Amino acid sequence: MEKMRAARLVEPQKMVCEEANLYEPRKGQVVVRNQMAAICGSDLHQVFFTRRAPREFPGLPGWPGHEGVGEVVESYDDSVQVGERVLTIPGGGFQRGFADYQTLPASWCLKLPDYNGPDEDLLMAQQFGTTIFALRRGNMDFIGKTVAILGQGSAGMFFAWLAKKFGAEKVIVSDLSPARLKQSPGFGADISVLGDPHGKAIREAVLDSSDGRGADIVIEAVGRKETIRQAIDIAGYRSNVVFFGLPDTNRDVPFNYAQFFMKQIQMYGVVDAQSEKDLKSFYTALDWIARREIDVSNMVSHRLPLESIDQALILAHERDEDALKVTLTF
Repeated sequence: MEKMRAARLVEPQKMVCEEANLYEPRKGQVVVRNQMAAICGSDLHQVFFTRRAPREFPGLPGWPGHEGVGEVVESYDDSVQVGERVLTIPGGGFQRGFADYQTLPASWCLKLPDYNGPDEDLLMAQQFGTTIFALRRGNMDFIGKTVAILGQGSAGMFFAWLAKKFGAEKVIVSDLSPARLKQSPGFGADISVLGDPHGKAIREAVLDSSDGRGADIVIEAVGRKETIRQAIDIAGYRSNVVFFGLPDTNRDVPFNYAQFFMKQIQMYGVVDAQSEKDLKSFYTALDWIARREIDVSNMVSHRLPLESIDQALILAHERDEDALKVTLTF
């Protein structure tokens, strides 16, 4: 059996790069030689806030990577040809992109469009596509609305850009990282607020900007207990709340039910964008980047080799670093 380098979660908060067996492809699947992978906020949750039992270590080789671009080197499906450059968007059971090669269903490979920029830009379409999917699902009216976004990682910035594109009058964002907030205006943020554990600063900013009404739409892109509570607190009457951040706990998260009830809030969670039947959200993301409707050229802040997976994860996780999007090269 062929061998490859692969990152592996060997214990909570620790990943190493080691030799592993190549996953054998089956009918309907392809093998992609990875060129580049990106670290997602959900990867950080899986590594630093893992809910895995001790018997589940070590993790599968390459897990939990799911944002990648590369070249198809084997294909067992007529819809994808050997030699094609693709964006990989693997769903559950196939999120093993932190490796030299990944084996996945052909349906989760999107051919890269013509583009005279770096493939790194097109790699951003995986995360971008999940945010488009999240807002399509809600079918919300953004025109003239006040939108608050908790979290300014790459997903939060994509949400800010989309809110403006869809007609929001005011976009207010919050994060604990000054470095991220510095880039937020370039993605549509009108007001950038340095967060605090109790959410006082973002609450004041939202109320001041909405004449005390609260936000019409709140997007939680962090997945922490504190920001989940803050999302409901800053939401206005008959508002919409989108929970996008991967939860960092399996335990109950308390929130003010009276606020939720009396404000008549509609809220929903978003996961598994790869289940979208036509994958339209991901194709739209690729198209908008390729046509330069959105500028993602400054989104990647750090590029490290696969062997430095542990350092890359720490860079992406620590808020005192100037990290926005961290990528791995192969």
